[in-house]
This record gives sequence, C-alpha cells and structure tokens, in this order.
Amino acid sequence: MRQSSLLLSLLFLWTAGVKGQSLIPSPLTYQPLTGSHPLERTYRIEPESKAIWREAKAAGWDVLQSSSLSAYRGHSASRNRNQGIISMACYADDPRPEAYALRITPDTLWVKANTTDGWRHALTTLRRLAADANNGAIPCVSIEDAPAMAWRGVMLDVSRHFYPIPTLYNVVDWLARYKMNRLHLHLTDAAGWRMEIKRYPLLTKQAAWRDAALWKTWWNGTRAYAHEGDTAAYGGYYTQKQLRQLVKYASRRGVTIVPEIEMPAHSEEVTAAYLELSCTHDPKGQPDFCPGNEGTFTFLQNVLAEVMDVFPSTDIHVGGDEAGKAAWPTCSLCRQRVKDEDLPSVQALQGYLIRRIAAYARERGRRIIAWDEVLDDSMPTDVQVMIWRDTTTVRKAIARGHDVILAPGAFCYLDAYQDDPSLGPEANGAYRPLSRVYGYRPLAGLSVEERSHIRGIQGCLWTEYVPTPADVERMLLPRLLAIAENGWTGGCEKDYASFRQRAVAECNRLRAQGIQAFNLGAEVGDRPASRQPVWHKARGAKVIYHRPYNNTYTAGGETALTDGRRGGWDYGAGSAWQGFISRGRIDLTLDLGKVMDVRRVAMDFFQSAGPEIYLPSSFRIAAVDEAGQETELVTRSETTVRHTLPSVETWGWQGEIRTRYLHIQANSGPLGGWLFTDEIIVE
Repeated sequence: MRQSSLLLSLLFLWTAGVKGQSLIPSPLTYQPLTGSHPLERTYRIEPESKAIWREAKAAGWDVLQSSSLSAYRGHSASRNRNQGIISMACYADDPRPEAYALRITPDTLWVKANTTDGWRHALTTLRRLAADANNGAIPCVSIEDAPAMAWRGVMLDVSRHFYPIPTLYNVVDWLARYKMNRLHLHLTDAAGWRMEIKRYPLLTKQAAWRDAALWKTWWNGTRAYAHEGDTAAYGGYYTQKQLRQLVKYASRRGVTIVPEIEMPAHSEEVTAAYLELSCTHDPKGQPDFCPGNEGTFTFLQNVLAEVMDVFPSTDIHVGGDEAGKAAWPTCSLCRQRVKDEDLPSVQALQGYLIRRIAAYARERGRRIIAWDEVLDDSMPTDVQVMIWRDTTTVRKAIARGHDVILAPGAFCYLDAYQDDPSLGPEANGAYRPLSRVYGYRPLAGLSVEERSHIRGIQGCLWTEYVPTPADVERMLLPRLLAIAENGWTGGCEKDYASFRQRAVAECNRLRAQGIQAFNLGAEVGDRPASRQPVWHKARGAKVIYHRPYNNTYTAGGETALTDGRRGGWDYGAGSAWQGFISRGRIDLTLDLGKVMDVRRVAMDFFQSAGPEIYLPSSFRIAAVDEAGQETELVTRSETTVRHTLPSVETWGWQGEIRTRYLHIQANSGPLGGWLFTDEIIVE
C-alpha cells in the first residue's frame, strides 16, 4: 500500500488544466477537448478482453448496457441520439492500482484502467460529469487520474450517539461519491457498546444502553448504564447480520469498513457489565481493562474473533489512547504481571496489552491500528499508528518503522465548529472551518522515504455533540470534501478559492437532494476582530511574565500580547490566543517603554466550556511607578461561572493616568481550567 516513486513525483505535477472543472476530488490532469458528447444515447461496450470486462462489470459499468448517461441526471432519455461506444482497455501506461484514464469524444468514451477500483473511479468521474452537464451533453475532455494516498477515509463515532443503520449506508454512499475508500467505525466507548457479540450478551443487553439520550447530560450527570427495554434507556446496537450486509454494500462501492474495539481505556461500559474485567470490580465501571487479569485477554480475543468474522478488513483498530491507568498501581494482578513479564512499571502494561493483541491479530492475517499514544511503548513495526495529537508525532512513528495514517485533530477532527459558534448548535469547542481542513498539507516536509510510510489521511467525526443523523450530515459535509481532495491529490498544491467554489456548488446539490449539508454559501467566517491587525500604544511593548504561559498555547511567545494579532474562533496551538494554566494564571507587567498618557486598557478573554476555557474569576490592573508603587485602576470579580457557547468578552479599564508600567493579574474560578487572552490594548 506504499506509494511508488513515480506517484511521489507526480504529486507536484497537478496541472493548471484542472482549474475550471467542477470535480471533487480534483483529477490529476484535466484537458478540455473540442466538442461535446450527448447524454441521451445507449452504448455498445467494447472491452479489450474478458478479464477487463469482468473488472469493469464489478465496478458497475454494465449499467450502461441498459440505460443512458441521462439517468445520472435524474431522468430517462426521451430519444436515442444514435448509439455511442465505450472502448475499454488495460491502462498499461500506469502501474498504480487505482489509476484510470478517461477520454470523451463526441461518439466514444475511451476508458483505461487496471483494476476494479480504477474502473470504479472512472465511472464515478463520468457520473459526476453527467450530473453537471449542460444542454444535454458532456464536454469532451481527456482525464488521467490516480490517488496520491491509498487510505482515504472517515471515522464515525457511533458510541456517543447511536445512529440507525441507514445512516451508515448514507455515509458509505458519500465516501464512494468522492472516491474515498475507508469507513472507520468507532463501535465501542464509555457511552455505549454498538456491536452484537454473541458470546457476551451483556454487551448489548446492558453496555449498549444508558440513562440519558444526550451525551452531555449523561456525562455530566449519573454516567449510569441501563438495560435493554428500560423505559428511559437510550442506545442501541448493530446486529452481526446488519453489519455483514453493510460490509457487502460498502465493498461493492469500493469502501472497506474498518472496525474499532477500544482497549485498554474508554471501556467503562464493558467493565460495568463484566465486573471481573476491571481492577476494582466496581459496578460503576472503570475506564480501563485490568491487564493483569488473564480473563481480560480471553475476553478481548473472543470479541475480536467475532469482529474479524464479520469484518474482512485486514486492518482492525484497537484504540490504545488516553488510558488513565489509575487502578493499575494498586492492583495485585497488575503488579504480578509487571513482575512476571519483567516490565519497567505498571505504566508499561498498556504496551504489553497492545503487543499481545497485535500478535493475536497477526496470527489471523490481520494488522492492528492504534492511536498514537502507543508510541509511548515499544511496539512491533507492523502496528500501524493513527496520528491524532500533532503532526510532529508523524516522524517519530516513521522513525520507528511504523506505517502511519494521518488524522491530526487540528485539521482532521470534524466535531468542531465550522462557522461562528453563535450561529449553530453546540459543537466540541474548537473552530475548524472548511478552509482549515483543506489547508492541511499532509506530506509537507517529508522525505520520499518518510512518505513511503504514509498510508493515507482520515477525517474523524466524534459525536458527543452530534445527536441526530441530520447533525452527522451537517458536520461531515462539506468538510468531508476537503479530506477527499487532500487524500486524492496529496495536498501539495493549494487553491482554496477554486476549491471553495466547487464545494459551494456541491453543497447546493446535496441540499437539493435533501441532505442536510452545512450551507457553505451562507458562511459568516472567523471572528471579525481577528481578520486585521490592531494598532495601539502598546504595540511592540515588552511584556514581563511573572507566571508562564503554557508551552502548547504560546501564540508566538513573549511578544504575543503586543503583536497586534487578535484571536479568532480557533484557540488551538498556532492561534493568536495565549493560554495560561499555571498557579496564579495570568500575572504580568507591561512596559510601555516610557511614561505616557493612558486612557484605556482592554484585554479579550476567550471562553468555551467544553475544553475548560473560562472567563477569569478575578481581574486587576494597576499602574506602577518607577519606585514600584502600585496605583490600583480596576479590580473585578466574578462569582458565577458561566457556561456558554464559545465567545469572547472584553475586560479592562477606562480613565486617565500617566504611567510607563501596568501590572495585570487574572485568575480562574472554582472550576479551574484555562485562561486565554490575545492582546493587551492600550489607548
């Protein structure tokens, strides 16, 4: 599944001829030809060989034996404008398995491919051209195309909120529509177990149900589980029969379903149903399996045996992230396991568990994928690493010999706001518009050898704040289009204005079909204050930090609060928001460089309850003279913690004073959390 050197060289040759076309993802080359090809006709198919026809037929080309391209525009041909020809041949000029060539002339569709996937992509492109046709004809064109990345996927979390099986079929259809080929199903987590496991019936009779429908209500409330059939029970699960049918449906469309069974963490629902699998046997559930208990491995292997029986995917995701390990140090079984296996500490038990599961999968011809926390332990190189925390982890994984799937949260997590937070339902704190997702350059800075370890890219939709199928549609679309484009093209060449134009048109089509895609055409965009620099008396002034800012949220370091940049709706690393979480939070002195008249001091504070970013509980500004004596200008206290959608509030002082130094302090309230500010404005 690695890229060839030919493919890598072509990543940088995406031609200007692509511009002006409407396809998503954009093809490698797009060369307009003279003339047009009428839609309302039937076809005589002329394959070069029986083998080629078998592959093309498996990809769906046989449909054109009995219908015209007009069918792709939603109507039947009113008359036969003579018969067209579909000429099919082997694409001997291109060894890449998913490559295809499509040449449309007035009378003939010339198609080349080497595999069913290649034939499928060619047909998908033809369908899109037909759907966009004007005046009953497709413009003549020559296309040569192939994906830059083998893995082009999306993850859907069905644990936090359970969706009916038709929703999964819809997602498969969207993936196929945009030439994506992996649906990663996050089937298990604390909020509910979603797959029938016949050997362990409590996983669906109990662990699949909770006592509150909305995840936020449940997580901030009882975190209690219910039983199937209880009046107030929320949840559900997919039967093995349903999942087998989904797998078959997806396979016919070139999409592989990759299941994820979480371990050792995010497993409260399991340990609540099967108490013996936790270290404490606590009926309220523990977040981690007990790796000292041999019964844990018996359970996991039995579960995976049924999972593998339903899902033929070579890849099986096993989670491996965010293990708290709180009960392991005091568990006698865990301590004994550490001793027996000569492990350095109980913390190393997570790596031990993942290695055993990897060996189990390997014996059955499967490979596991785990989130990037597994890099904290020694892992065999056939364990694939899915990157979610930051892009710097990519090189660490590759240096250890692992293949990598790119899903960094800053670009690929699709649960964040995609527009001004005040305009839509609650999301997961951050701001990740289409431009941000599209702007990811997945292969930037990597050598040819490093790129050979990149299997592909994936968007991830975590669903804490995505309660309905309509919300799934709104959160995935159109940002899914940017993932598709980056996975197909490699993300080396960027033209957001062109891409956005194509995406707006596609959103309009989707919405016309009844799909609740986000209305990209009505996008408001980032916080207005962040769009241009602000000029004031403290611009470029020195800031003396008595308490440090956080090393992740530096916003540029010691000049961040006087550089004229103001924060937008994105608070993440690299934004203009500087984050503070140390004791005392914000305590700094602003040196204006000389004594001057000051009439106003203002600071913006960002708040978003999800990631625990709150307004200050106290705020103080004092003028300081050369002797160090302070004249208090303002003190403000907040006794109420406000939980709101992400927003920005200005705190400050107005009056008249002459000073060179300003001492500014702010602290957090009873909930702790973060303080984020962007600029000290002095007028």
